[in-house]
Amino acid sequence: MTIADVLMIALGAVAVGAGALVVTSTHLVRSGLYLVVSLGAIAGLYLVLGAELVAWVQVLVYVGAVVVLLLFAVMLTRAPIGPSTDLDRPIGPSALIGAGVGLGLAALFADAFRWIEYPRGAPGTAERVGAEIFGTWVLPFEVLSILLLSALVGAIVLSRPDVGRREVKPDDPRETTDRAKEEDEEVPA
Repeated sequence: MTIADVLMIALGAVAVGAGALVVTSTHLVRSGLYLVVSLGAIAGLYLVLGAELVAWVQVLVYVGAVVVLLLFAVMLTRAPIGPSTDLDRPIGPSALIGAGVGLGLAALFADAFRWIEYPRGAPGTAERVGAEIFGTWVLPFEVLSILLLSALVGAIVLSRPDVGRREVKPDDPRETTDRAKEEDEEVPA
């Protein structure tokens, strides 16, 4: 067993453990921070595999942008920051399903690859990856950026109670007639 194998096992355990804490935590903000740890461990796995560009993209895009957007959305929509009873669900069925799917996938991969080491392809360069992202995959890349921007704008709009309200001026004639109607209804006959 090499150092790379030990690092892969350790980072994989951190990623899976933090991922489990993401879905089992009753604190919404802590759940987001556990997601940062899990995604950071995945970036570490990419580094061990020798994919430095993918690791830094993982850190910049997922840890730096998506999680920050998630935490800002939580803070801006005034979601409960402390423990929430809405997040308490029975853990038994979901744990059973998750364990079954995980074991099934592990058995499938072990059977498919049979612990055989396959030759690696030629390493990609940042130029080739950039050409693919901004050539072939430019439309999904832009759609994702618009989706994230609209989610942020939606969170800001939801967090501001004054957006969309009509401001009432004291000299507004509609307001004086509405007040007169309310006063007439309040006076007992």
